[in-house]
Amino acid sequence: MGEENPKSRVQRVINRANNRLNLRWAAAVLATSTFLSAILGLYRDRLLNSMYLDTYKVGIDAYTVAFTIPDFMFFILVSGALAVSFIPVFNQRIATGNKESAWQLSSSMINFLALVTLGASILIMIFAPVLVQYVVGPGLNEQGQALATSMMRVIAINPFIFSITTVIASIQQAVGRFVFFALSPMIYNIGIIFGALVLTNRIDFLGWEGGIMGVALGVVIGALLQLVVSSLGLVGLKFDYQFKIFKKNLGFKKVLRLLPARSTDQGLDYVSSIVDTNLASRMAEGTVRAYQQATTLSNMPINLIGVAISTAAFPEMTERLGQGRPDLFKKELRKVIQVILWIAMPVAAIMFFARGYIVSIIKVGGDSLIANLFGVFALVILLRSVFHIASRSFYAQQDTKTPMFISLGSIIVAIAFALWFTFGLDMGAYGLAWAQVIWAALEIAALFVVMSVRLKGVFDKDFGKIVLKMLLATGVMSIGTYILVSAVGLQFVDQNILMVLPQLLLIGLFSAIIYLAMSQALKLEESSSIVGKIKKAFLPKPKVRE
Repeated sequence: MGEENPKSRVQRVINRANNRLNLRWAAAVLATSTFLSAILGLYRDRLLNSMYLDTYKVGIDAYTVAFTIPDFMFFILVSGALAVSFIPVFNQRIATGNKESAWQLSSSMINFLALVTLGASILIMIFAPVLVQYVVGPGLNEQGQALATSMMRVIAINPFIFSITTVIASIQQAVGRFVFFALSPMIYNIGIIFGALVLTNRIDFLGWEGGIMGVALGVVIGALLQLVVSSLGLVGLKFDYQFKIFKKNLGFKKVLRLLPARSTDQGLDYVSSIVDTNLASRMAEGTVRAYQQATTLSNMPINLIGVAISTAAFPEMTERLGQGRPDLFKKELRKVIQVILWIAMPVAAIMFFARGYIVSIIKVGGDSLIANLFGVFALVILLRSVFHIASRSFYAQQDTKTPMFISLGSIIVAIAFALWFTFGLDMGAYGLAWAQVIWAALEIAALFVVMSVRLKGVFDKDFGKIVLKMLLATGVMSIGTYILVSAVGLQFVDQNILMVLPQLLLIGLFSAIIYLAMSQALKLEESSSIVGKIKKAFLPKPKVRE
């Protein structure tokens, strides 16, 4: 037999990667890719902060500002819409064997969203100077505004590229192909890292200065590579793409009907980022980047706890309502809220006390402003983690409007507080952070009030007692965490990650042991399964007598 040629070998690898995965393997692939993407994201931020946060604050602020409007356009036009609209409609057609309609729907969504986002990208390029000067970066100096404008015009192409990538990724997700879907976010980070390491020393034309424009070009390269890698997931699927929008396709019409409420809700969330960026740009140089970094750090545990658990629980919750069992729905909802609270409370506390260690991972030598802002955001971690399951409880009831109206009302109040804290009380970036806490608290409070009215008895006395026990366990753990952090006493002087991580892991492990012990002593059932698995893994099995 002859040796297999390289082209055939590549084809075989792609085909194997595109095999349909069962739930367990899909979860493993997604968990691994999420972890690796987070590691790359931390390295990306550490690299950029080390290169610019101390030496070129104007440049790194301008880079952060340049992302705001393109990201906003993507989130409001694409991201939130496809999450709850395209996949169910596409799946329905595939399940009934109507592939022609499914491909027409896919082609229509790609072409429609590409057309809309291309128009948005062109408008961003044209109006970038106005957007920077009056919307997202009015406080930057003349050099910063010019640089932010140039970078925004480069990054403006991202909504167009991401819209196509997102539809392609959604198709793969719907048919059980996860490998290339999972790889694409990592590729995006690699593009930015390439721009920072390679292009920053080579870009010196059209009047662009400071080398940081190379990072902006790396962003676009990463987006293009992400599209290419994601497209490999369509190989062998026999996707019949047509350069046409099928206006009469019922699936396409249905997706467009579902789009506005969720897109508006998603857009409202991002309006807060625009306001915060605008206000932070009026403060000291480096504040925009510091605030964004603190926000990014807080989003990681929110995604890993709130988003992940809520997403996993959502199908079963909707199934309960479909079975006509609101009693089981309430029971499942309360159980999930308790699990999220049980995990989020200690995580938020550990991150508050160990914030200096965590920040030193993304900034060599640490940064007091990022660390202190992150300390405030510890409360947001707890509130936002619970928010995701609370909002999904309404989506399960096919109600997308209530969360939207609550978001609208609470964000108006939050923006008012942000303006008052910033200009009235002169709290600077800390005022923005506390306004975020107020916003998250208002949303949770409003959602819980409406939830308790609709679902009588969902928050009974037993639920209150359990929450108090969790608070007690977290309080005792916090004392131990504080003592250990004080005893270790990390010195933030040019330390590398290998110096920081062992100490951070020690603090986390010690705190987790205290929390588990307290949870067991207080008879919190959430801890029983974990303790059982630990005993099974480390304690010897009893010998069975013959």
